[in-house]
Amino acid sequence: MGGDFAPRAPVAGALLALGELPAPLELHLVGQTAVIEQQLAELLAGELAPLAHVRDRLLIVEAPDVISMTDKPAVALRGKPQSSMVVGLRRVADGLADGFVSAGNTGAQMAASLVALKLHPGLTRPAIGTIFPTAAQSVLVLDSGANVDCSPEELVQFARIGATYAQDLLGRENPAIGLLSIGEEPEKGNAVVKEAHQRLLHAGLNFIGNVEGRDIATGQCDRGPIDVVVCDGFTGNVLLKFYEALAPTLIGLVAKRAGLDRDALRRSLSELDADEYGGAPLLGVNGVSIISHGKSSPTAIKNAIRVARRAYESDMTAHIRRRLAESVPSSEHGATA
Repeated sequence: MGGDFAPRAPVAGALLALGELPAPLELHLVGQTAVIEQQLAELLAGELAPLAHVRDRLLIVEAPDVISMTDKPAVALRGKPQSSMVVGLRRVADGLADGFVSAGNTGAQMAASLVALKLHPGLTRPAIGTIFPTAAQSVLVLDSGANVDCSPEELVQFARIGATYAQDLLGRENPAIGLLSIGEEPEKGNAVVKEAHQRLLHAGLNFIGNVEGRDIATGQCDRGPIDVVVCDGFTGNVLLKFYEALAPTLIGLVAKRAGLDRDALRRSLSELDADEYGGAPLLGVNGVSIISHGKSSPTAIKNAIRVARRAYESDMTAHIRRRLAESVPSSEHGATA
């Protein structure tokens, strides 16, 4: 029920996903049953009629409350305990579902994920990990919006969980970790970044030092390819929103100046389309919780569901828990939420 184009986009995205993903995978549509049924009927009688055969792989789960995009997270969780977000995440926690996807209120999803799924021992906060397309291989950036302010140790924690994501979902061996700063020298950056740099040098990770914003677009720096970039959520979210707007702007400009078909150019540069990446996992919670953009289209929802499936099948959550247990000093395991 969440997102700028809900419930149509989530329902259509679910149908598109089932059309591509093999049985026996099922999807649970959590929300107001009557509204969902109406959307299903309209879509299957119209533009998505060829997908009528997947209807029996959809289960509707009643959740009468709706969290709006403007609701404050804590107030929403207390006042709307039967929202689609809370009910859906509770199903994951209870083992009734393997992952959760939403394009709704990000703050509410993070808060509900913390309550329902809990943090891994050794972590103080989760982080949103977003895939950025580059001129080379894609790069994972975290945090891209969950935490406006971060401590040096939290940035180190993000590097640990980001390395596991890069291994499990991106197939990167010994992922190269960069710390986003205003210069590659260790003494560049604010106090938090400079302290985080020193801690990362001794964290047992493949830390390649500070990287700059321009390095993300190329996917590499002068020390080699980059797999993971770590930053606070304020910086990461500003970077994400800029990145999302850049590709459509450039495609439109090139198409106009060169006299090319804009849609054809967009298709040829599909790797720059945010919809192709679907959603970003909330890393650090004990379960799969995928956060999609509020403006997610059906295609974006479809791809977010694919991300959730890969995260579950790769057992990423267990790998993060194991990596933290192996690499985080025992004194840090008391820091949980």
